[in-house]
Amino acid sequence: MITWRVERENSRSAARGASWWWPVGWLLAAGWAAAFPLVSDVGTHRVWGVCAAVGYTAAAVAARVLPRPRAVRVPVVLALAGAVVLPLLLLVLTGQAQSEVDVIERSGRLLYATGTPYLDAPRRVEEYTPYLPGMALLGMPRALLGEHGWAARYFGDARVWCAAVFLACLVASRAVVRQRRPGGSAHVRSHVGSHVRDGDTRFAAVTAVLIASPVVALPLCVSGVDLPLAGLCVLAIAFAARGRPVAAGLVLAAACSLKWTAWPAIPVVVALLGCAWGARPALRCAGTAVAGTALLVLPSALLSPGPMVEQVLAFPTGRGELATPATSPLPGRLLAEQGATGWAVAVTLLLCGASAVGLSLVLRPPRDAVGAADRLAVGLSIAFLLAPAGRFGYLALPVLLVVWARSVGAGSVGARWSGTGSVGARSSGTGPAPPDRGADAQLATAGAGRRS
Repeated sequence: MITWRVERENSRSAARGASWWWPVGWLLAAGWAAAFPLVSDVGTHRVWGVCAAVGYTAAAVAARVLPRPRAVRVPVVLALAGAVVLPLLLLVLTGQAQSEVDVIERSGRLLYATGTPYLDAPRRVEEYTPYLPGMALLGMPRALLGEHGWAARYFGDARVWCAAVFLACLVASRAVVRQRRPGGSAHVRSHVGSHVRDGDTRFAAVTAVLIASPVVALPLCVSGVDLPLAGLCVLAIAFAARGRPVAAGLVLAAACSLKWTAWPAIPVVVALLGCAWGARPALRCAGTAVAGTALLVLPSALLSPGPMVEQVLAFPTGRGELATPATSPLPGRLLAEQGATGWAVAVTLLLCGASAVGLSLVLRPPRDAVGAADRLAVGLSIAFLLAPAGRFGYLALPVLLVVWARSVGAGSVGARWSGTGSVGARSSGTGPAPPDRGADAQLATAGAGRRS
């Protein structure tokens, strides 16, 4: 009886704490959004800030006055409406976008018309295409649909397709992680199925909050250029954690054909496969990723070698003929502003950071999806902070990786297991499947609960 009362009081205390956590969180988001109309001179940011501030404020009020569980669900819907749906529709249908959207759509037109997304002699920053050829595919709908009518304006907008790829990859990653090998008793399958359904609900809730948060909502509405890369990276990690090297390699190739900032994902995913599934799957993944990336990138590189080097490599790193607009006051950028010596120091620090992360992959490779996502997040954070040119918005990608890994239910997916099967058996796809320790632990917990 005493134990039951203590547990009831603890649950009440947790509920009271949660009742304040959500309103405070939404109010902080509202304050962040409300600052944009006051301090930003970018029109798209101002529009998003006004819409999102209203949505977040309504979410905070709803989270405070509504009873649970509506106090969680309704505010998320209000935040999504105010921070994502309304500003995205308003910006798309009125033709307002950051320059990245125009760049993607122009590169799509060029790719459709000439076979390469790069202009031979760009004279303005807006004419540069600092992305790899795969990004132009997201601008192809504009080339095909044009801009006449609201439907063409909406479905031709690159932001819509960037968001679609991002969301599709998130959903697919959960589907990959939740896959379980057949077998086991009906009792085990019943409990495992219940756990999977609970995991789906939790993943949907966390994903909705993540999309509604300023970390995703702002870039999704105004540019969306980094979201497909983020989605493809998490999907590649999910495939690798499940021991599917070819699928992981193909997804990596798609990511690496968008921006060269996705290239660090290849060694991380390969290290995960090598640790969890053996050397042969790791090599298959690496070969597939490299070959697929070459297949997607080489045609444009052969057609426009000079413009591609200038626009994709020199321009984003601050060594191009024109200055890059990515001038957020990050450490690498501040060093590069000191001249050639400062730029060399920034690049040296960047290489040292990359070497440290690479060494960690050899000495302590990630054992599961969470470890791989965290390691990639660390590597990308170092790259974004120390690069000679960068923006604060780039840091949203590491945040997405960390949150995804903990929401998708991938805590033990891909972890090395000890059983009768050998590494070679796992590599070839033969031999006994690894035991589902998560299901065993939950069955034990359920049994203990019934006995008590």
